[in-house]
Amino acid sequence: MFTGIIEAIGEVKSIEPGRGFVRIRICSNLDLSDVKEGDSISVNGACLTATRIEPGRSEFSADVSPETLGVTTLSSLKSGAVVNLEKALRFDSRLGGHLVAGHVDCVGRLVEKKAAGEGWLLGFEVDSGRYLVPKGSVAVDGVSLTVNRVQDRRFWVMIIPHTSGLTGLTDKKIGATVNIEYDLIGKYIEKFISARGDSSGVNETILKEHGFI
Repeated sequence: MFTGIIEAIGEVKSIEPGRGFVRIRICSNLDLSDVKEGDSISVNGACLTATRIEPGRSEFSADVSPETLGVTTLSSLKSGAVVNLEKALRFDSRLGGHLVAGHVDCVGRLVEKKAAGEGWLLGFEVDSGRYLVPKGSVAVDGVSLTVNRVQDRRFWVMIIPHTSGLTGLTDKKIGATVNIEYDLIGKYIEKFISARGDSSGVNETILKEHGFI
């Protein structure tokens, strides 16, 4: 589990194809002193298992499964690519963003980018806007962001200077693809409601009936 608060920017040093899997080697200034083989690290929002750690060089390797390659942008990474990194959440640390599982739901596409004062307004197009609500949360390439506006399959987020400096989001060009993870809460509520056979959707009455509000 992660928070969506990026801890470091990494650089892909090598990508080695294997038997169905791909081994990716990443170097960064991420503190790996408390990370061991088998621990999880979020790479552009995808939860990967560290298979080799070299703390002295701040370098780690991870095997990427065919499933992950098929549903994320990791399959298009090349040597030299910049990626967002976050170590797994510790229960004694602050939850600065929102609960991010590192299980990417879909690949989105950057469709709008414009300066907004010292920040940036970015618009993305996704496969469905069903889990997106204004002021709700979404993870884009592993970055916890607040949704400003939703229109059909598009949503917009504001990137403050601090986030811009710590992630690669504002360096992306129109048409660039990103990993999207929707908020877990929305998905669980939908599953809970659908299990009771109610086809009317989520409304205030249903939420009150089941103790959500």
